[in-house]
Amino acid sequence: MKEVDVLVIGAGPAGSIAASLVHKAGLRVQVVEREKFPRFVIGESLLPRCMEVLEEAGFLEALKEKKFQEKSGAKFLKGNEVADYNFSDQFSKGWNWTWQVPRAEFDQTLVEVNQQRGIPVEFQTTVTAIEFFDDESSITTVTDVTGNEKKIKARFIIDASGYGRVIPRLLNLDRPSNLEPRKAVFAHIHDPERSNFDEPNRILIVTYAPGTWVWIIPFSTGITSVGFVGSFEFFDSIEGDLDQKFKTLIAGNDYLKRRFEKAALVFQPRKLEAWSATTDKFYGKGFVLTGNVTEFLDPIFSSGVMFAAVSSQLASHAVIKKLSGKEVNWDSEYTRVIQQGVDTFRSYVMAWYKGTLDTIFFAKEKNPLVVRQICSVLAGYVWDMENPYVKGHATELRRLARRIEQTQGVG
Repeated sequence: MKEVDVLVIGAGPAGSIAASLVHKAGLRVQVVEREKFPRFVIGESLLPRCMEVLEEAGFLEALKEKKFQEKSGAKFLKGNEVADYNFSDQFSKGWNWTWQVPRAEFDQTLVEVNQQRGIPVEFQTTVTAIEFFDDESSITTVTDVTGNEKKIKARFIIDASGYGRVIPRLLNLDRPSNLEPRKAVFAHIHDPERSNFDEPNRILIVTYAPGTWVWIIPFSTGITSVGFVGSFEFFDSIEGDLDQKFKTLIAGNDYLKRRFEKAALVFQPRKLEAWSATTDKFYGKGFVLTGNVTEFLDPIFSSGVMFAAVSSQLASHAVIKKLSGKEVNWDSEYTRVIQQGVDTFRSYVMAWYKGTLDTIFFAKEKNPLVVRQICSVLAGYVWDMENPYVKGHATELRRLARRIEQTQGVG
């Protein structure tokens, strides 16, 4: 039986960050991953708040060598109306740029850096059982791709398994999200026309129909990720299979039609459904949950990798502290911190789908300070309590939208 200090479940960004940080602290770490890498996954547009975590984990130099597309902001498009947020003009102190990345290459880069550091990573290895003991240690049973079974004893487990949600499923901790279930239909497209559309150094969000929007994420390779997000009913109203639906949707918007109608697909359209999920608790006796395992909201503000990064950073700091013999208050040092960030973004997600942000983004006149404060949220700085649109996220957006409607109308 192999014995380690920390077992990390999952080799995506959350797992790689956690493994790197606990390894740097001198702890023995083992990573197990169910999938074979490199593997395709969406969540391709990062937020500036990720960068300080990637720096602390020691990944920045290797990532810079990949020459990923730099991202300096987010642009929202509704017909001929444009709301363009530049991260260099934000309220909070922090990074003012990040990357847009093909996730297969991005995730693989993090894994390879860790492997070069001597961190063992086992792919196509599935967790089938975990037994926890009174001293918070555990024995995890894993099975590899050939069916061989082995056990790993760990002093602590960091679950960074993403959509796999290993510990919540084993311990029956999953519960439904309060967000409406939605669906995405997406593809990668060759994008030779991007320079004619003031791209590619930002993510572009196109309002397609009420409750339906499009992401446009250009990569440095000349390929662009394009995805439609909406209700199941919306997609059911479009005739044909996924290929035909995608073509129809591209043709149904003037901007998309001009830019992509004649462009070639890198791969045929795919779908992702009902992704929102949450859990009863973020930690337990002998384990902590990070990234999408805690909660995944919605792709609208590209918050997935950011929460994976920050939650893994905080969780790793707490695990290092605990295994050094110090007391950890998991509620105050971890759960409440992550929950505050999640709740802030949840307010923005709900405001987006209710049309509240539509009123704010496309107002005829904008307060420059408010623009900077909202820009900070879009950059991922959802823990800056000096920002009223973070501290009062549940109410301030509604108040701002009402003021705009009363003084200017909806522009």
